[in-house]
Amino acid sequence: MAIAHKTVISFGLVAIPISMYTATQDNDIHFNQLHKDDNGRIKYKKTCSHCGEEITSNSLIKGYEYDKDHYVVVTDDDLEKIKTEKEKSIQILHFAQLNQISPIFYDKTYQAIPEAGDDKAFELLRATLMSEQKIAIGKTVMGTRETILAIIPREDGILISKMFYEDELKELPKSYNKPEVSEAELTMANTLINTMATPFDPSKYKDEYQMKLRNLIETKISGQEIVASKSEAPNNIINLMDALKASIEQTKAKEAPDTKLKRRKTAKGA
Repeated sequence: MAIAHKTVISFGLVAIPISMYTATQDNDIHFNQLHKDDNGRIKYKKTCSHCGEEITSNSLIKGYEYDKDHYVVVTDDDLEKIKTEKEKSIQILHFAQLNQISPIFYDKTYQAIPEAGDDKAFELLRATLMSEQKIAIGKTVMGTRETILAIIPREDGILISKMFYEDELKELPKSYNKPEVSEAELTMANTLINTMATPFDPSKYKDEYQMKLRNLIETKISGQEIVASKSEAPNNIINLMDALKASIEQTKAKEAPDTKLKRRKTAKGA
């Protein structure tokens, strides 16, 4: 697996060299744009606005337009020269509780792996954060911007998530008018939630629509006709309490027999 970024986690006099690996991958099916008349693939060419010549990636450089059609060229070497050693490392600014941070601030996530010989310091940081139930907030320069990072401990390592700055978040819509909720409705909703409560197991979740999309493609390749999916039966429940009761009954009906048996055994043991 390719390394996305090499850096050093730094706090106090402690420095932990790490490699960062992207923690997610794109599994989506991607389509190409085709010409409607002959199915020819559409291609986009990069051309120079001055001479009209088609340009390859090897001929591209960075430029900033400081005036109309006037550019100053900035090289990768220029960008490296203005970075201090501090900016090349992840400087831990402070520690915080994980639940104090809204998920809206998180962007891309990486897995951090210590360099050989620095495992002890890395593990000490991970274990301490886990025992204190805290995360570290740090910053570093990635590319051409200073990035805020959340260093999050896990049982099997450390994750590092890039974070948005506050001024990058859109202003959220105004809060809605909160109607009164009765005790009976709240109790019923609690029952539904507890009926559906199970430990999070990521292996249970698959992108089912992507599977259907792949089947569609294979069906079309084989020359077969696409059959429309059957629509689900309409839900005629209007009353909130009726909807909650029906949801609870539906959840109980779907519950696996072995799960029911485990619950009975647990109840007897209690």
